[in-house]
Amino acid sequence: MRLAIINDYQSLALEAADWSSLPVEVAVHGRIADPAATLAGCAMVVTAREETRFDAALLAQLPELRLLVTHGMGNAALDLPALAAAGVTVCGTGLGFPGATVELTWGLILGLVKHIPAEDAAIRAGGWGAGLGRGLTGRVLGILGLGELGGQVAQVGRAMGMEVIAWSENLTAEACAARGARLVTREALFAESDVLSIHLRFSPRSRGLVGAADIARMKPDALLINTARGPIVDEPALVAALAAGRIGGAGLDVFAEEPLAADHPLRHLPNTLLTSHIGGRTRDNILLRYRDSLEDVRAWLAGASIRVIGAG
Repeated sequence: MRLAIINDYQSLALEAADWSSLPVEVAVHGRIADPAATLAGCAMVVTAREETRFDAALLAQLPELRLLVTHGMGNAALDLPALAAAGVTVCGTGLGFPGATVELTWGLILGLVKHIPAEDAAIRAGGWGAGLGRGLTGRVLGILGLGELGGQVAQVGRAMGMEVIAWSENLTAEACAARGARLVTREALFAESDVLSIHLRFSPRSRGLVGAADIARMKPDALLINTARGPIVDEPALVAALAAGRIGGAGLDVFAEEPLAADHPLRHLPNTLLTSHIGGRTRDNILLRYRDSLEDVRAWLAGASIRVIGAG
């Protein structure tokens, strides 16, 4: 029986867990260009990212696949109904330290507001005093999705002297008050925010939720931050607004398609700060998730699967 571990960019899987303890053949891969060829004959796959799409077309080429383990408890690249129809058990892992995404959110905000990448590049090129950043005290922080992560981002914003406003479809004034935020309408969220940070779960309902009309309401110097999922935002509309200078900038950790294409216009816009979907991917978290992945495989081999992710 064969097990493939894929998308292990930093080669941490073997460091994290003793895969040799399994009675199976184990192969570890980084990014894979041809999933069907790489995974042929594998009964089990462990994937760490959302870049290899397990849909009906791929599954038809992997008839021996019976277990798919993903880091976390959700993966936008997995077609769960198709996996269920193919008889594949899907299991997840613990999140580790979810606050890592909050930290990255503020890294993106501060990097943009204080022009940190441009300052660093200017100094390395022999310059000095490339520009002036802005302050955050007294500014408006808008949160789209005031759950656990959004609430933590709001807490930091309040500590910096920002006013916090929030909206999502089922958000209540009471829930906002508990987080120190003010409930506003969807239109007001985009119109009033100096920094707008997205913290929604990705689902069919949130796909494309932030559209051209929302982006058009934003202030000309406002920043949009997305550490949730790329498809929540209409990416062409965002690119057009950034290219035309209709908003101040964007800090993005997630994209409609990942990895981001080499010729994607976002790579060439000066008012962006981009990271490679690293929000929850700290070294500590990745090590913990590989250990959980090994537990998942052992449990499945023993006929008692754990942390199962359903299609519903």
